Amino acid sequence: MSFRAVLIDLDGTLVDSVPDLARAANAMRVEFGLPPLPEEVIATFVGKGMENLVHRALSGSLEGRVEAGRLQEGLRAFRAAYHAINGDHAQVFDGVVEGLRAMKAQGLRLAVVTNKPGEFTRPLLERTGLLAYFDEVVSGDTLSRKKPDPAPVLHACALLGVRPAEAVVVGDSMNDAAAGRAAGCRVLLVPYGYNEGRDVRGIESDGIVSSLLEAAGWISNPLPPTRAAAVSPPAF
Repeated sequence: MSFRAVLIDLDGTLVDSVPDLARAANAMRVEFGLPPLPEEVIATFVGKGMENLVHRALSGSLEGRVEAGRLQEGLRAFRAAYHAINGDHAQVFDGVVEGLRAMKAQGLRLAVVTNKPGEFTRPLLERTGLLAYFDEVVSGDTLSRKKPDPAPVLHACALLGVRPAEAVVVGDSMNDAAAGRAAGCRVLLVPYGYNEGRDVRGIESDGIVSSLLEAAGWISNPLPPTRAAAVSPPAF
């Protein structure tokens, strides 16, 4: 099988952005008179978009929800705090730059597909020096639907001019796997990301790769598709 494109998640796959997200979330909590949460707890809140992060950070729970007015005030406070520090402490994961270079050397077209809002996506890619590697960027507010819905993946394929079967999704979570599978792409997962604190080895995929460099090697010599039950997209 020959692939033409790779669609890559941002937070937890390309970049460890939790240090900045945690600082912004805790600044928001302090504004609401709440004590800060440990960074490792906030890491489990990441992956389903900014609104879910704010719901979870204000309630202090993965399944927590706050009322609409409190959510809007929280979003205002979080945006202001995150704009001030986006990229300050974020780190590109090991093997990312080498992997992106290897993918480009194979002639692959690359896109970021993330649930992060566009107002934060491009600035983070620019600050980490990664933006130049990508042909397209699909953010969490590019469309009306986010991952685990397949729409952002399908949109990225259309922008790159490839069929879903010609693309590989690389991510760190059930959202990435569900969106990629539903779109008709192959799926690779990295084990070092967030996935709400759960091990990605329990998620159906075409392979677990230790880095983007290993992903580039898999793409150049892919294994046959696996037979498994369809992934049920989680609620978002």
